[in-house]
Amino acid sequence: MQKTALLIFFLAAFNIVTFSQKLFSINGKLRDGGSGETIIAATISVSGRKTASAISNDYGFYSLSLPAGKYTLKVSCIGYKPFNQPIFLSKDTLINLSLEQATDKGILNTVIVNATKKNDIGNPEMGFTHLDLKEIATVPVIFGEADILKTLQLLPGVKSAGDGSAGFFVRGGTAGQNLILLDEAPVYNATHLFGFFSVFNSDAIKDVTFMKGNSPAQYGGRLASVVDVKMKDGNDQKTEVSGGIGLISSRVSVDGPIQKNKSSFLVTARRTYADLFLKLSNNKDINGNQLYFYDINLKANYQLNNKSQLFASGYFGKDKLGLGNQFGIDWGNQTGTLRWNYIASPKLFSNTSLIYSNYKYNILLTNDKTVFHIQSSIKDINLKQDFEWHSNNKSIWHFGVNTIYHGIAPTRFIGGNDSDNYTQEKETRFGWENALYTNNTTQINSLINIDYGLRVSAYSLLGQGNYNIYQNGQETGMVSLSQGQMGKTYFNIEPRFSSSFLLNKNNSLKFAYARNTQNLHLLSNSASTNPTDQWIGDSYNIKPEIADQISIGIYKDLQNHHYELSVETYYKWMQNQIDYKDGANLSTSTDVESQLLFGKGRAYGIEFYLKKKQGRLTGWLSYTLSRTERKINGINNNQWYDATQDQTHNLALVGIYKLSNNWSLSSNFVFYTGNAVSFPSGKYSIDNETVFYYTQRNGYRMPDYHRLDLSATYTRKKRKGFESSWVFSLFNVYGRENAYAIKFQDDPNDPSKTQAVQTSLFRWVPSITYNFKF
Repeated sequence: MQKTALLIFFLAAFNIVTFSQKLFSINGKLRDGGSGETIIAATISVSGRKTASAISNDYGFYSLSLPAGKYTLKVSCIGYKPFNQPIFLSKDTLINLSLEQATDKGILNTVIVNATKKNDIGNPEMGFTHLDLKEIATVPVIFGEADILKTLQLLPGVKSAGDGSAGFFVRGGTAGQNLILLDEAPVYNATHLFGFFSVFNSDAIKDVTFMKGNSPAQYGGRLASVVDVKMKDGNDQKTEVSGGIGLISSRVSVDGPIQKNKSSFLVTARRTYADLFLKLSNNKDINGNQLYFYDINLKANYQLNNKSQLFASGYFGKDKLGLGNQFGIDWGNQTGTLRWNYIASPKLFSNTSLIYSNYKYNILLTNDKTVFHIQSSIKDINLKQDFEWHSNNKSIWHFGVNTIYHGIAPTRFIGGNDSDNYTQEKETRFGWENALYTNNTTQINSLINIDYGLRVSAYSLLGQGNYNIYQNGQETGMVSLSQGQMGKTYFNIEPRFSSSFLLNKNNSLKFAYARNTQNLHLLSNSASTNPTDQWIGDSYNIKPEIADQISIGIYKDLQNHHYELSVETYYKWMQNQIDYKDGANLSTSTDVESQLLFGKGRAYGIEFYLKKKQGRLTGWLSYTLSRTERKINGINNNQWYDATQDQTHNLALVGIYKLSNNWSLSSNFVFYTGNAVSFPSGKYSIDNETVFYYTQRNGYRMPDYHRLDLSATYTRKKRKGFESSWVFSLFNVYGRENAYAIKFQDDPNDPSKTQAVQTSLFRWVPSITYNFKF
């Protein structure tokens, strides 16, 4: 036995030694040759070796292992010219590669075909979309501003919360169950101007990845989806200026080298100016009003050496609405990220991040001599350490740790006059969220790829604070925590798995399962996101929300990769879902937890997606058939009922047609079933005041929503480095009066009857935008 053990040990040691002697690593970063920006999702393969290939990660890093010898690296990425790099490998070698942007149509189509074949069909990831920023710029939206979140709502499985909101629902989730990241920092309210704009200035964005519930283990904290937005790093070769001038907003962006080939910066700014026109009025009731938003993106980076790079980025945004001296509201996000990239070894990549996020709102109400302030905020400090290890050409490991300190200040009322003051302040809650994760992507053979991972998370309550405990809506006790004292801790284990099986070179079958948990919860009196929505953490009454999702899909490349087709079906079951008691008021309640009820949910559906990727006419068709339901004791006689975000049918059709080198046309048509709502079942009168009563939660529907938008873009020929274009768009072409809200009142002609009054926001909204770059 000892001899056998020694022989096995010797053979294993010999294999390890010979393996390490025979294989060497090629690694480095991929960059844009014109700007120095790192390139994400480029393919690096080796001529003549089918099993040797790599994909550049979110920071442009790649790694390959090969025996000693002469090779030719083949590098390709959508939008860039293919590039071949001869090498002689005799030791571990660091090679930073650069690609030039493609302008020739034939070259571009070839790259699209190859990238589609390698990255989409065989990739085990399900529900993933990498948004094309050029496509986003052509999709017509309200006020003519390119908008990432509005474009997301044209994808299958994603449903709009309606006009006047950038909120969206994904596979039965609420608007608060989407994790929105900007350079790794969470954005708690991603809207400007009550949802007509998102916080993302397209001039500052390099990459957008969207994941529908089946995200890798490095992502966590939300049930429904992840929107991972990465800012540009800045051009380290030359200074560039770009921007746009629209009817109600303008933007400008400047980026360039601090030290050529070593460091760069990016500054973008955007502002609306409707308030400037109000000041021109002679009416004091008008010229004293305020209505605007602004945002600023900042980023800088410095390359310490070939293996190490530092980044610093920030976002600062604010909205302001004021009606004279009687009413005012302002809200905004602030984020900051410090990041250190380090190539620790030829196979190991490290990313260390320190992240800050802060969202707050303030409301001012004035009545005669009485002034009221209503305030709320949520603040995060987050430290992350992520590793990526290329164990071999067929296996990549991701693992890391994440710790977040949350400070949540619920609604605070301050009011008074010269003789009396009033304060109702809900205690600030503190939480400590931690997570460990590991995730592996492996190519089993030429037909099967798998991705599996595990995330272990914990959320702890931190003092100082008093926590009321409720049972069946009645207060039964209180737990007091001193400053810094740790209270109840919730532990969760979140497994993830996905796989792909190639049926042939153009077809694949995929399966995925994922569990996600959520420790922060968005409380809102409406279906869409509003500036005054409240975030609240786990407590002795509120447990982490949990969602398990399984999905199966088939994917096809059609007509020599000119088209792609996918059909996915999913089923999701959810625990500890939150809804509100009948008559709940989240704003005035002294303890909002007393207004909450908890139960379970389910969502299921099928999604169709057909995209045309080449030719003069491109675009896509998406359709979703789905149901979303909740079952919560104390609501609807404890029976299943439609969730507010339930939309049975959801259709989007997007078309982009290139008329010539100068002109292009685009359009989108959307249709979806109206949201489930609660309408009154009857009414009664108290002291001559009509009171409506409700018997069934979400038992009625808003009218179906549909709309057609058109736009035309004229691009002038580039001259002496100057580029410009005009974008003409029309939102809601045929003037459909889609319902924003429906309220009920006594019929003025017969008070015994009830009248429903529909409010619509817009019929037609034309816009013109001038874009430039030099």
